[in-house]
Amino acid sequence: MKTVFDPAAREELTRRISLVKEDSHPQWGKMNVYQMLKHNTYWNGWILGIEDHAYKQAFIGKIFGKIALKRMIRDDSPFDKNIPTSDQFKVKEHDGDLEAERSHWISLINNYGEYSNPTFVHDFFGKMTKEQIGILVYKHTDHHLRQFGA
Repeated sequence: MKTVFDPAAREELTRRISLVKEDSHPQWGKMNVYQMLKHNTYWNGWILGIEDHAYKQAFIGKIFGKIALKRMIRDDSPFDKNIPTSDQFKVKEHDGDLEAERSHWISLINNYGEYSNPTFVHDFFGKMTKEQIGILVYKHTDHHLRQFGA
């Protein structure tokens, strides 16, 4: 399975991120291109442990999180369209500096080459192995790039 910890996968993702342009439109979902870029820079910063993030698994995740994680990363199939996101990752502002967000996202993807965040706990899935994190990050990134045709 593809993982963000593979240099070739990171190269593929950064190339695809570069294809996202101001006039890119979503094929599904409610986010515009700026919101998608901002969502991903925040989300990847959270996974990487950049800035000050609190890590706590939601109660519902303690019940269903491990089952859902196994289902989502069991094979190479892409994430379903319109999967829900936690409120903390919803971007309210509708516009900003797209180039800065795109560059920041590429930088964050490249940071996975030196990944180390032992305190990470996913808000729904809970504690994850490095292998699980690598697959999840690849699939999450792929999901949003496909959403915007990249």
